[in-house]
Amino acid sequence: MNLRNTIILSLVLAAIMIFAFATHTLSPDRVLEAGLRWAHVFFGILWIGLLYYFNFVQIRKMPEIPAELKPAVSKYIAPEALFWFRWAALFTVFAGVALAIVRGYIAEVLTFGFAGRFDVQLDMGFALLGMGVWLAIIMFLNVWGVIWPNQKLVLGIKPADDAAKAKAAKTATLASRINVLLSLPMLTSMTMYQTLFN
Repeated sequence: MNLRNTIILSLVLAAIMIFAFATHTLSPDRVLEAGLRWAHVFFGILWIGLLYYFNFVQIRKMPEIPAELKPAVSKYIAPEALFWFRWAALFTVFAGVALAIVRGYIAEVLTFGFAGRFDVQLDMGFALLGMGVWLAIIMFLNVWGVIWPNQKLVLGIKPADDAAKAKAAKTATLASRINVLLSLPMLTSMTMYQTLFN
């Protein structure tokens, strides 16, 4: 079975399960919420998985690859991985924000619980989740505003001389490392909120 058909079948099975969970454990009007939560998790795994692939594998191993083999990575693997990486970042943030809107707590989360009168007992969960949301937004802006524009230079998608490519590679790597740094506290915020406050 090819990848396209595998993904289509997997999505159909996931949609059936989302509908079953939403209608059995919640109410039918919460199918949208269940679907958004699933999309947020799926795209988040794809995004952060590729972030870790770039940092734990590709960036570390590129210096060891023989010069004649490097074009295979830079012309075929990296552009494809960056495509999924940047769009997964966008859809992760979109689904997360949409989920917070549907759940009715977007203002509380974006203001760290200060949308109304801050009450430590009631709003600490929103403050902690807000930290994770803002970290994810910073990471998303880093992907689209720093990593991707610099990678276009490095990969030759956008013309640049060797000096500009070298500078762009350093900038993209630093931005990517910043996202790795922010990823663990962001993931902690997201998982702990769901575990402890929801």
